[in-house]
Amino acid sequence: MSRRLTDSRLANVGADTLRTAYIALHDQHQAITGRAKQRFETQDWAGMQADTAERLGLYRRIVDLAEAAIRDLLGERLENKLIWVSMKAVYSGHIAGRDDWELAETFFNSVTRRIFTTVGVDHQIEFVATDFETPPTRPRSSNYRVYNRAASTADLVTAILADYRFAARFRDVAADARLAAARIEAQLESLGALQAVDRVEMIKSAFYRGMGAYLVGRLFSGSHRIPLVLALIHTPDGLTVDSVLTDENSASILFSFAHSYFHVDVERPYDLVHFLKSIMPRKRTGELYISLGYNKHGKTELYRDLLDHLAYTQEKFEIARGQRGMVMLVFTMPSYDIVFKLIKDHFNYPKDSTRKQVMGKYDLVYRRDRAGRLVDAQSFEYLEFGRELFSDELLAVLERECSQSVRMSEASVVISHCYVQRRVIPLDVFVREAGEAAACSAVVDYGQAIKDMASSNIFPGDMLLKNFGVTRHGRVVFYDYDELCLLEECNFRRLPPTSRYEEELSSEPWFHVNANDIFPEEFPNFLGLPDSLRHLFEAHHRDLYGVDYWRNRQAAIRAGERLHIFPYLAEQRLHQQGA
Repeated sequence: MSRRLTDSRLANVGADTLRTAYIALHDQHQAITGRAKQRFETQDWAGMQADTAERLGLYRRIVDLAEAAIRDLLGERLENKLIWVSMKAVYSGHIAGRDDWELAETFFNSVTRRIFTTVGVDHQIEFVATDFETPPTRPRSSNYRVYNRAASTADLVTAILADYRFAARFRDVAADARLAAARIEAQLESLGALQAVDRVEMIKSAFYRGMGAYLVGRLFSGSHRIPLVLALIHTPDGLTVDSVLTDENSASILFSFAHSYFHVDVERPYDLVHFLKSIMPRKRTGELYISLGYNKHGKTELYRDLLDHLAYTQEKFEIARGQRGMVMLVFTMPSYDIVFKLIKDHFNYPKDSTRKQVMGKYDLVYRRDRAGRLVDAQSFEYLEFGRELFSDELLAVLERECSQSVRMSEASVVISHCYVQRRVIPLDVFVREAGEAAACSAVVDYGQAIKDMASSNIFPGDMLLKNFGVTRHGRVVFYDYDELCLLEECNFRRLPPTSRYEEELSSEPWFHVNANDIFPEEFPNFLGLPDSLRHLFEAHHRDLYGVDYWRNRQAAIRAGERLHIFPYLAEQRLHQQGA
């Protein structure tokens, strides 16, 4: 039938097809997200985990269907650019009345890049910049509630909690309100602000992730505007306010690139992101979209941010600081806190993974609960840069070690596939160059990072310091995934006793070792910490050297036990006895 349609009519039908596909994506995304409140209220953590996995796979599934439909519709005219230019114009008109127009634009891009495997960008058939300089629609209602001055801060907190109307009772809402009020007032005092709260603005929908719910807003007192996040947990005795976050750093950690994506019911993501930017101004727009579960549009925003940076910088891409990896080549730009990671053509001994297996590890991290410890990695294809943006050293290494991922000409460098992550300071560099107090704190958190990953069924595999990094908030995260695996797949063993002294001195094991065998007693040999820091690490985390710790974690995972990884410090919890 499509053969009888004119190019113009075909463009209209194609635009309608993509609009219908996007509406299906939107509706299913909202339906999954909308279940989060009931999951939290009923403590259905397994259901929440299943919803998270389903939502992560939704975008790819709908794009697959849309691509197939467009290929079938256009047939021999599939790569007719004039049809696609018209299709884009018609589609732009279709989405002009939507509250999520920016997400709809990115969906169109996803399909076109599948069809054309576009190198760089094509302004004719992609929304490289949005078609709308200002939002094409006006919000029908505000995305936040306003609470004006109350008789006391505790009364204000009580009113806020009541408006979320959870179908589960609070354990002791009056006590929670008093403790939360005390934290708020202490923060105001530390800022030298008035003790009275003039008003509070709270996002109407709660933010759900894992086993927690977060009520997010901003508080005004005189000339001060500060973040306000009430962190809720659902205990066997009922709901409770577990923490109150009232500073930008704490809010930023909550929305960290090392955490899994939130489930939050929102009509206009654009407005929500701009609200969040007001309390976390250092967060990139793209990172906020990603944190809300709109990771594909977050990639679009990250790419736009990169183009803006490249338009004005005089710097060059260079090999990232730290020890060179055996599997990945990592490069960055000095003033830009993003790294680009390319899989090398060949891996140095003793690495024996394949390119496909490494990509599988990154996909595993994408689909798992990252527990606030695994750095989010966004996959990009066919990026094109001017050759002059690369240092000579980096160009030589790219040509020598990454020919499968890079194509060069006299004018450009095309990267067919890479991962993009936030840049952190490698832990081995940090403990060597940081002050004593900061180094000690990082080493203790390094052990806690390993334990947090274990609680979410992740074993890092390679626990060398160089594979971990320190964020600007001082948190230790893991970013090297080629040896990573599920904890439940590991076989933790004790070292067999030797029969002869010579066996102890041998560089080769005196017993058979299977591929998944792990010997925790050997961990101290791989830490590479100076004695003072090693003693500190062992004072807090010596249990990591024992088989029992790891087997107990495996047993808990197999029994269905789920631990809540708190995205804030223990001392920030209100009920310290419970902490």
